[in-house]
Amino acid sequence: MKNKEKKKMKIKAIVLFSGGLDSRLAIKLLQDQKINIMALFFLFPFGSGCCNPNCSFNFAQTQNIKLKIIDCTKGKLFKEYIKIIKKPKYGYGSAINPCIDCRIFMLKKAKKIMEKEKADFIATGEVLNERPMSQRRKILYLTEKESKLKGKLLRPLSAKLLPETIAEKKGLINRKKLLAIQGRQRKIQMALAKKHKISYPTPAGGCILCEKTFASKLKDLFKHKKKIEPRDIELLKLGRHFRYKNNKIIIGRNEQENNKLMALAKNKDLVFEVKIWPGPITLLEGKSNKKIIEIAAALTLSHSDAKHKKQAIIQYGKGKRKFNKVINAFLFSQKEVEKLRIR
Repeated sequence: MKNKEKKKMKIKAIVLFSGGLDSRLAIKLLQDQKINIMALFFLFPFGSGCCNPNCSFNFAQTQNIKLKIIDCTKGKLFKEYIKIIKKPKYGYGSAINPCIDCRIFMLKKAKKIMEKEKADFIATGEVLNERPMSQRRKILYLTEKESKLKGKLLRPLSAKLLPETIAEKKGLINRKKLLAIQGRQRKIQMALAKKHKISYPTPAGGCILCEKTFASKLKDLFKHKKKIEPRDIELLKLGRHFRYKNNKIIIGRNEQENNKLMALAKNKDLVFEVKIWPGPITLLEGKSNKKIIEIAAALTLSHSDAKHKKQAIIQYGKGKRKFNKVINAFLFSQKEVEKLRIR
């Protein structure tokens, strides 16, 4: 293709944008070649890349690129994503993180948008061998094949170490201006960010599916509940979790979590607190009877400022309504508490 013809064309790319350093650099490399970019930020119920939507929006604004947020925290996309978490084709990582299946999920959604927008290719910030599960050479080829993007998926940061894409072969993008980064060290990326004056968030948090304590709570949820709702996932992020048969008991750890538990409580849930003494809000899910009410009350007492007492009055009621019932609770031993804890 002649240079004059290339200049007249508006070359478009869809970029998977996590908000982190690698995806920001991938965008910069494409911008340097005058590529028209649409960035896709996936909002997941378990964490969304390296920063929040506001941070990603600010970067998109400063770079003058279009940002599209794919919200997977509710509706049809939430249900589809939960199915992947429950039964991933390519299994889990160290906890309950199906990184390969998650990447394929995103790429399939990106492919549909690429076709709708009539873009020329899809790009990601992936770096060869940076992540042991999802960025090995074999897995990069696998995700490309599974998402039916063979030849249309560009990894600008490691492009020179990978086969040429269709866009490179056609001359839509100059391969010589792409990079050959590999491995887990990020010195090259940080140096490039400094050179191009690109700010980026400090890596923190990320996907909580990688956390083993959270994985235990999610596995327990999958075991005891078939139809998972967004509220269920939000509750998993709060407090200490306990299980007695088919009942779930969640105890807030601070005022902020207490407020969130009250906000998420349904009319059929029971909510507990210690009368007079400072302490947590406890949310009880499932059909209640005398035994489970006694257990929830005892756990509430055991995590309150009244735990030095052998017994105390616990008040409780349904959902967000005022506490209209009381029970005299007896302190649980640490052994009894740990026996019920989900771990």
